[in-house]
Amino acid sequence: MTSNPYAVTCCSTADLPAAYFEAKQIPFACFHFQLEGKEYPDDLGRSIPFETYYAKIAAGAQPTTAQVNVEQYIELFEPILQAGKDILHLAFSSGLSGACQSACIAAAELQEKYPGRTIYVVDTLAASSGYGLLVDTVCDLRDGGMPLEALRDWTERNKRRLHHWFFATDLTSFKRGGRISPAAATFGTLLGICPLLNVDHEGHLIPRKKIRGKKAVIREIVKMMEQHAENGTDYSGKCFISQSACMEDAEAVAALVEQNFPHLNGKVQINSIGTVIGAHTGPGTVALFFWGDERVD
Repeated sequence: MTSNPYAVTCCSTADLPAAYFEAKQIPFACFHFQLEGKEYPDDLGRSIPFETYYAKIAAGAQPTTAQVNVEQYIELFEPILQAGKDILHLAFSSGLSGACQSACIAAAELQEKYPGRTIYVVDTLAASSGYGLLVDTVCDLRDGGMPLEALRDWTERNKRRLHHWFFATDLTSFKRGGRISPAAATFGTLLGICPLLNVDHEGHLIPRKKIRGKKAVIREIVKMMEQHAENGTDYSGKCFISQSACMEDAEAVAALVEQNFPHLNGKVQINSIGTVIGAHTGPGTVALFFWGDERVD
């Protein structure tokens, strides 16, 4: 196990690279998905490369997803407890999945079995690399020496300050998932409409604006960061982006962020949207994540 006094765990839907989880010593549970009659773990592009996955969706494949169940969380947690460590589990948003409830059930069962150990489960109300940015910050605080209970409390107080903004240039998967009607998808495609969405204070993905044209929506998503980031354009925190088979669009957003926010903590980090979240977004989605004011709606 790790050299840390307690473990921070999460799920694959934090959409960070496999090398990151290894370097930070973060055990995680994999969601699952089915594609073309075969089941895969959401294992950060190992079982099926992201490029192959999104190409199959673009060609008409329709993946379905499955959340982590109680037994899988027990398999994640129990070896850590057996090694004498406590756990802070950062759960994928309850507004998007029932996995958080499964984690809570597993934690309760294991608390009875290991009464001398502690398991805290926090509903992050976060998704994709926004969830990842929260995991990253929590691990930095752990590595800086923050005690377990204090870090649990910090996470609960601050999780709604993590902003998630998404736009989509391909409406096919949004139509399949029922987020927009077939007629709206058809007219939106003809008019070049790119929906701008965010994650609300309850962890749900909510459509906010309809922007005409890719260049306009790139400007608008960065404008949302200007309005909501901590200290505005003087923001000095980290910024993550995730994208699904549209790296050029993600790089355009990153370049504009770095131009408008000169005090960022490092370069903008661009990750792939994972296979489970990507099953719902499809290709052509870019998401922007940063710390800011509290999400209130």
